[in-house]
Amino acid sequence: MSMENVTTTARSDIAPRFLQWSPIVLGAFAATALSSVLLTFAVTIGLGVTSTAPTWRDASAALAILSGLYLIIQAVVSFGLGGYIAGHTRTSTGPAAVEETEYVDGAHGLGTWALAVVMGAILAALIGAATTNRTSSMRGPAQASAAEPVLSYELDRLFRAGRRAPNVDFSAERAEAGRILLTTSSHSGLSADDRTYLIQQVGALTGLAAPDAERRVDSVIANAKTAIARSRRSTVILAFSVATAILLGAVAAWAAACAGGRHRDGAPLPEWMERSKALDRRRQTVLP
Repeated sequence: MSMENVTTTARSDIAPRFLQWSPIVLGAFAATALSSVLLTFAVTIGLGVTSTAPTWRDASAALAILSGLYLIIQAVVSFGLGGYIAGHTRTSTGPAAVEETEYVDGAHGLGTWALAVVMGAILAALIGAATTNRTSSMRGPAQASAAEPVLSYELDRLFRAGRRAPNVDFSAERAEAGRILLTTSSHSGLSADDRTYLIQQVGALTGLAAPDAERRVDSVIANAKTAIARSRRSTVILAFSVATAILLGAVAAWAAACAGGRHRDGAPLPEWMERSKALDRRRQTVLP
């Protein structure tokens, strides 16, 4: 065997194992774009497990589960599209075994999935940082509190007063009360000392009588415990849905890339795609 034939055979055996980054990047951009469109559509129609409004915590568990299922479905569809594009647009590097070709196509789909996940995480981080900075600038640095996103409405009710002096800032008191109310979800619950302290603070800042301040504090404590429990439930559903969506997205991207590679190499297309191509050919024939 000549040296040229040996080199050609070696290249045919080795070349299919290399990744082609153009199809991977193209598939990742397509997956990220479709996922953004589907998520925006979900938020528009009200499928979401979090919101800036305090009433989102009153949503039923069924709505949270439905939102999680939608998150999983859109991930499978988006990553499937990206994987198919990566597999179909990959340039065939020469004759190779069917198993090896599908492995390389699947690897391209997996690369598309990984890149799309990283791009989505970066995009989500940038959006979250921008939202946090805008909210912090509107409220001021003194009002930053871990309890504000969950218990903002309860804190409003706690320090509500019929008459209040102008330019009075309750930022420090709200932040402190929020940290205290977060302990209602702990194993031991809110301590008696903290409850007494809240009653004294509410009475001093709102001008309520001691019995009225006590009733308000007890009501807010009960509502805060319920709000934290619902927020925790939604967070668990969201985390489980995201993890499941990412894992199933990897499977969908691999399978779709293998299917795209088979169609690229001449395998028959699905019936609906064949009909679409036939319609396109008819339109081109009819048009002058």
